[in-house]
Amino acid sequence: MQKNQECIIFSLELTLMPKNTAFTGNYLINCRGRLLDLSRPAIMGILNMTGDSFYSGSRVTDQARLLEISGRMLEEGASILDIGGQSTRPGSLRIDPSEEMARVVPAIQSVHLHFPEAIISIDTYSAAVAREGVDAGASIINDISAGRMDSGMIPLASRLDIPYIAMHMQGTPATMHLEPRYGNVSEEILDFFIGKAEECRAAGIKDLIIDPGFGFGKQLSHNYSLLKHLGLFSILGKPVLAGLSRKSLVYRPISRTADTALNGTTALHMLALIHGANILRVHDVKAATEAIRLYQLYAEQS
Repeated sequence: MQKNQECIIFSLELTLMPKNTAFTGNYLINCRGRLLDLSRPAIMGILNMTGDSFYSGSRVTDQARLLEISGRMLEEGASILDIGGQSTRPGSLRIDPSEEMARVVPAIQSVHLHFPEAIISIDTYSAAVAREGVDAGASIINDISAGRMDSGMIPLASRLDIPYIAMHMQGTPATMHLEPRYGNVSEEILDFFIGKAEECRAAGIKDLIIDPGFGFGKQLSHNYSLLKHLGLFSILGKPVLAGLSRKSLVYRPISRTADTALNGTTALHMLALIHGANILRVHDVKAATEAIRLYQLYAEQS
């Protein structure tokens, strides 16, 4: 009953809140002793240790390329390097955790050794993989399932006392593209995160980051409605991550491909920033850094 009352209150706030309101948050995230300052938007660079990610430019298949791309991303302005070994493109199937570990653990170890100042996140929905990734040098867990695909994930993040990124997804990567349905997508996902934030608080997680899950179990109209109302999630008092980079919601409406979707991605990144995104998860760090700089000039004006 209490949860229903909370949802009614939040729904009233959504109704009364002015549209297209940008939110800011002076968040400091403790990444195993290193502080990530989110008083200005930050960039998370994507490193996929897979051969089947939806964007070929994000696939890292050897050590030299891994270190080259990691160094370039850091030089261009990335605050976080997000390393994953499990493809989550629509229709993808889950691989064995041992195979996922074999892909990501050596990569995290190498990046941590060569760039000890870098904040690394482990992109996985397996608690066992997350545990090994943190031991190898990661200091954030990025979980697309928000703990729903492995019940051990939220307790693990609490025990490790590290930031936890919880993403909303309807279905699983194997099924999420099969006719996702919502009444009001923004309100339903906000309701999901009200419950998830309480679950994480009760578990003892101190730093929770919210990812609405663009492209994960959402039709095109759902994604754009979610983007338009992204500022609503700042009600939760948690940093908001936007993962839009080169996804089909960018390239299909403009008849492009993932490989040619940088211009469209940058356009949506600017909208996400205006609507309050604190972190952009991107393939192209330089372009995102430039977007953030221009956004800041815009936001500073009276």
